[in-house]
Amino acid sequence: MSQAYEGPIQDLIDELGRLPGIGPKSAQRLAFHLLKVPAADAMRLADAISEVKRRVSFCSRCFNVSEHEICALCSDSRREDGVICVVEEPRDVVALERTGEFRGRYHVLQGALNPLEGVGPDRLKVKELLARLDPESITEVIICTNPNIEGEATAMYLGRLLKPLGVAVSRLASGLPVGGDLEYADELTLGRAIEQRRSLD
Repeated sequence: MSQAYEGPIQDLIDELGRLPGIGPKSAQRLAFHLLKVPAADAMRLADAISEVKRRVSFCSRCFNVSEHEICALCSDSRREDGVICVVEEPRDVVALERTGEFRGRYHVLQGALNPLEGVGPDRLKVKELLARLDPESITEVIICTNPNIEGEATAMYLGRLLKPLGVAVSRLASGLPVGGDLEYADELTLGRAIEQRRSLD
């Protein structure tokens, strides 16, 4: 396909188009938006990108985002030791922390198994998870991967690895959202809700 523009504009469109969820038309729209805004606004965006790349990386223990070698959650002595919640991405940590329900430790896999895209166990932080079990005296691992095909495959894989090691392995419950109507729920969600039903006290 021939390029519609030349030089820096096309370079910007190409780079924006490499971002996840941004197609060619969105990349073009964003590029022209950046061209129209005042230079100071565009530079603030450029500076924010430069700064985050310079100052932020991943925690060497749990692989959450951090400005330091060990993140604030891993450094927090008030967190409950012995329980690790395994998630796919750093944004999942934020979602779980918002609930205020989990006070243990986290481990971020940096993705989920996806053979079609060449993501096998070696591309995830699985070895690093296993290496934490003994030194941190882990007794339970809660697998909080997404309830989709990749997340389910990852959860099953981790379950098979962890169970023989003598730690309790649990999976995040999934089911009907509070305030939802049955008629709008898909079969998988409804099936899960029935499977994970609980008795009324």
